Amino acid sequence: MNEGAILHIPNSQFCFPIGEKEIVLRIRVSNEDNFKNLWVVHGYKYDYSFKREEAKMDIKYRDRLYSYYEIKLKVADVRFAYIFKIEEEGRILYYSEDGISESYDFKQSFYNFFQLPYINKADLFETVDWMRNAVFYQIFIDRFKRGDWEKDGSYINMQWGEIPNPKSFAGGDLKGIGEKLDYLKSLGITAIYLTPLFESVSNHKYDTIDYKKVDSQFGSNEVLKELIEEIHNRGMKIVLDAVFNHCSMYMKEFQDVLEKGKASKYFNWFLIDGDKPDIDEMNYQCFASCNYMPKLNTSNPEVQKFLLNITSYWTTEFQIDGWRLDVSDEVSHDFWRAFRKEVKRINKSCVIIGENWHDAYPYLMGDQYDSIMNYSFTKAALDFFAKEALNSKEMAERLNSLLMRNKEQVNRMMLNLLDSHDTHRFFTEVKKDKDKVLAALAIEMVYLGAPCIYYGTEIALEGGYDPDSRRCFNWDEEQWDKEFMERIRELTSLRALKEVGFGDISIYEENNLLCLKRSHEGKTLLLLINNTDEAVELNAISSFKKRSSVELLAKNNIQGFKIGSKGYVAIRLED
Repeated sequence: MNEGAILHIPNSQFCFPIGEKEIVLRIRVSNEDNFKNLWVVHGYKYDYSFKREEAKMDIKYRDRLYSYYEIKLKVADVRFAYIFKIEEEGRILYYSEDGISESYDFKQSFYNFFQLPYINKADLFETVDWMRNAVFYQIFIDRFKRGDWEKDGSYINMQWGEIPNPKSFAGGDLKGIGEKLDYLKSLGITAIYLTPLFESVSNHKYDTIDYKKVDSQFGSNEVLKELIEEIHNRGMKIVLDAVFNHCSMYMKEFQDVLEKGKASKYFNWFLIDGDKPDIDEMNYQCFASCNYMPKLNTSNPEVQKFLLNITSYWTTEFQIDGWRLDVSDEVSHDFWRAFRKEVKRINKSCVIIGENWHDAYPYLMGDQYDSIMNYSFTKAALDFFAKEALNSKEMAERLNSLLMRNKEQVNRMMLNLLDSHDTHRFFTEVKKDKDKVLAALAIEMVYLGAPCIYYGTEIALEGGYDPDSRRCFNWDEEQWDKEFMERIRELTSLRALKEVGFGDISIYEENNLLCLKRSHEGKTLLLLINNTDEAVELNAISSFKKRSSVELLAKNNIQGFKIGSKGYVAIRLED
């Protein structure tokens, strides 16, 4: 037994409530250990020394090094105590807070059992229900569509469709988005995520001047309110981009500090080395190395009050459905805790999605974000499809490993994406291979979390790194690949299934195929991906055996009973 591999942490992603009287337990062990059985021995905390129950646990996930046993338990009393019992090579071992032992003294268990002391309702981390079946569509507003032809267009300095540079303005606006809501709904989109729209001098608007004013290039506050109403009338959701890590150097508060230095009442709103900010010397903290984006001091109570007022304004007055938090890992935990309380006070179904590119567990414990933009998923998809650095088994292990970073509620709300305004276009990364794009989207639709399609993916829009990833949408339908778009519609329709919204997930490799299985109430959605260069027989897949009903829901490159190279099939199985 590899004792060093065994891990369980109470009150973590290894032990957490999913209801007032339901918990999830996980324990990690080495893949090299082949235990005959593993049980959780559990009971009421104050009776545990003489009254207990055992429940067998099963391996639910495997990554490159570890296997993860998991069980869901409904408990009569939320004061919960437990240890683990392991059967290995004819002997019984126990795992408690003291580690592995050959015997266990239950009479003295109050010293070293694991515990979930109490499930307080206020501490429950709930899944935002509409996220379960959501399909997001990210729009970089300036490049999607122009709808307002009466506005002052003097700022526009590029022809629609030209390759953009960092200073390009194409003229896209909120009215343009409103004109295409029916198109987006027909694509299977249920939620729209807009890049920033508050007053700013840039095309991307990540340098905010006035947080309570929609930029005139995009429209007005009233135009936004009308757009949100139309989005809601179609049963869709809208998520806005909150840029609270930094602002524009032209924001009035920073301008006051530039003029008055330490005499300004806003001096401590920023992080300045010296008595006065110097633009050229950049003696103040900024986003990256951009002197025009001074960093806000989010540990300052006055700044927190200012930002929470902005949060309340848009969440209440405009009834938005979520916030995406820009550069969220550089903002204080203290502020995000206050932010969450304010957002959830107004609307507990308003989702909070952080922009953290790495493992964000400290932010995802239920007191700050609901989820993050899952760039680790992006990297896995690139490694599998673009670099071909992973085979199907390794991809299954990578996807399982990502799930083990967080609690189930977080996983169900992750914003899974293949690309964004901050990355190369996935279509370009896979050398314009539409079959690979479709296969990657298939995984995105079936994996735990909410998929996000970057605008233009459905028309195979190309693009390298920023700003090339921010090209204009081509609205000439004669140039669209309609079959490719129909394949995407097939895939987005999978999100409506209860198996996807509520089901468990199993990810594994079989016969060189990547397999994702979602199961709920006797129904199973099985997705099979062939990322090899050879066709693979379907008949050899074990999940097909002894099934009374098989329903094909989505496919690409299917040849009889074979999945062709870079093909996939999504099948509904009845138990």
